[in-house]
Amino acid sequence: NDNVALAPKGPLSLARLRLTATGNNDFGYYAGGGQPGHTTVDRIDYSNDTATAVEKGPLSAAKYSMAAIGNQSFGYFSGGRPNPIGTKIERLDYSNDTAAAVAKGPLDNERMRHAATGNADFGYFGGGEPGPGPTSKTSRIDYANDTATASPKGNLSAGREELGGTQSSDSVYFGGGKNPVVSTVDRMDFSSDSSSYSAKGPLSAVRHALAAVSARGRGLPTTRTVTVNYAQGTYATPNTGYFGGGYQGSGTSTTVDRIDYSNDTATASTKGPLVTARMKLGAVSSSSFGYFGGGESPARVSTVERVDYFNDTVTTLAKGPLGSTAEAPAAAGNSDFGYFGGGM
Repeated sequence: NDNVALAPKGPLSLARLRLTATGNNDFGYYAGGGQPGHTTVDRIDYSNDTATAVEKGPLSAAKYSMAAIGNQSFGYFSGGRPNPIGTKIERLDYSNDTAAAVAKGPLDNERMRHAATGNADFGYFGGGEPGPGPTSKTSRIDYANDTATASPKGNLSAGREELGGTQSSDSVYFGGGKNPVVSTVDRMDFSSDSSSYSAKGPLSAVRHALAAVSARGRGLPTTRTVTVNYAQGTYATPNTGYFGGGYQGSGTSTTVDRIDYSNDTATASTKGPLVTARMKLGAVSSSSFGYFGGGESPARVSTVERVDYFNDTVTTLAKGPLGSTAEAPAAAGNSDFGYFGGGM
């Protein structure tokens, strides 16, 4: 029932921005954030989301501008700052989340403002700023051997920060970012991740500080049992990813771009668009819909808009707004619920 205003839940235990989020099918975890940074890890329980988020963890050090990824058993929080920019990867064990996050990895190089995505077996960290300047490096953590230093993998086609990351069942995609602001979408296949990323059909315009989402990620169980076949290029299938909003050089953008994982050499198809132009927004997905929430436009907004994967050529629908305005919120969810936490 996403036509009604978003019901305020939680809240988080602490107000903050530039935090990061990941989770599994039952819980969402929001970590770090703020300036000069926090160690706080908050957990929201999807089955009891009216309660204040419960502090878990914590992280071993206060930081912000991290990236997070994980599978159904563990969450990993990487990099970030304050100075020096970190290489640390910390792991939270969902089966014992009252314990402090444990140092794993680390990353093979320092980074912040990077992106993360992955599947049930591996997590990939791409781009970011190690200083000076953005990097094209990507790194992989193997969840089955996470005490080892993250493995360097194929480079992005160019160094950039403030990019978005998403995935299909077979591949990783990193899109947008700045150094300068680009429209590039790079793809790497899980089966060949030592090769450099291949530049695929670009976004329809250059932008950074965007959000990315798909119906696949973090090893979430696939609950979809019905297959609907539409003509190629007319309606979305579960094998697509969406990049929405961002900053486009002259101002914030309403653009929603769709990449088709089965034909990703083509330029991304412009879909949507969003009703409200904005950047620094959050995104979350079910198997049928993607939701883009909050952001800066240039004032902070509470807007939530929904893209329907099976009719994505129409303007996104405004859905119940967030309970308050939020710039740079973090978002997590499962097949039934999405949660936007923190922000400025």
